[in-house]
Amino acid sequence: MAKAKSGPLARRPDNSAFKQQRLPAWSPMLTANTVLPFFYFTAIICMVLGIWLLLTTQSVQEIRLDYTDDGECARCHDMRKDVSNARLPCTCKLYFHVDRALKGDVFFYYALQNFHQNLRRYMDSRDDAQMVGRKTNLKKPSSYCKPFATNDKGLPIAPCGAVANSIFNDSFKFEYLGSGSSQYPVPLLRKGISWYTDKNIKYRNPRTENMTLAEVFQGTAPPPYWHKPVYELDTQDAINNGFINEALIVWMREAAFPNFKKLYGVLLRTNKPFQSGLPKGNYSVEITYNYPVQYFRGRKQVVLTTLNWFGGPNQFLPIAYLITSSLALLAAIGLTVIWWKFGKDGKNMGEL
Repeated sequence: MAKAKSGPLARRPDNSAFKQQRLPAWSPMLTANTVLPFFYFTAIICMVLGIWLLLTTQSVQEIRLDYTDDGECARCHDMRKDVSNARLPCTCKLYFHVDRALKGDVFFYYALQNFHQNLRRYMDSRDDAQMVGRKTNLKKPSSYCKPFATNDKGLPIAPCGAVANSIFNDSFKFEYLGSGSSQYPVPLLRKGISWYTDKNIKYRNPRTENMTLAEVFQGTAPPPYWHKPVYELDTQDAINNGFINEALIVWMREAAFPNFKKLYGVLLRTNKPFQSGLPKGNYSVEITYNYPVQYFRGRKQVVLTTLNWFGGPNQFLPIAYLITSSLALLAAIGLTVIWWKFGKDGKNMGEL
């Protein structure tokens, strides 16, 4: 029987090519003839991609209307400064002109500025178990929702939490002012604006069991800043109410930055003159002004935009490519100057 190794020999690796690091290896020799073409090639590729993507994003048409305190909406803005007037109705109307027709699908967004949805305590102030339809959480919300878990009378709030309480509740009605005295209401599709997983998995109403939504949510209270209960959010579509209301679902997905926009609706291209998109001409938007922004020094906007394969008018990636191209080109030129000045054969490199 062979004796077991002891001492230093027991810790010695096996005499194999892998453990003794005798496997064949390749180590690149970095020379000017190989490095400089790589830098120039990278600069050219990034520049081409940056210019191409920049032209692509510029082809997207976008119209932004700031209605915070503009025109007729200034009266509503001043009214919302007083908390006692929070539930008094106020409407205003803005007029705008479309110089060039917005062809294809047109998306309507509302935009907020200086609203920080990414604060940790704000993001935690919700009850996902309640929003998924658990009846136990409907009657007894999570402690994370405090102080928006119950109202003054002790009734549980549905949906609870600061995120739901601060939902954007302005509404819009668009009209196309055609030639002469003809006016056409701009039809908006309010369905299909949320993520599929949110609509069908993450948010569900409690099981009705042949009960109406009003009966299901009986014994609960709406959030303090809401004007109507959760089962009456959409007055035109009784099915699209409760926790599966898509306007609520869109709001509950918090934005990462303080300036953001959320989808309000999509142009319904079924009837004339909107079959090809929004025609050029004059438009008006009637705004039900409910959402106060002066408390966080914010601004409100309506955004109309088209989309292409790259998405919306986001120029971050094209600019990033152009900056990378500029840096790579500067590095290539600098290395070329050094290589040319100190000799191609490397004899003068000691002078550096």
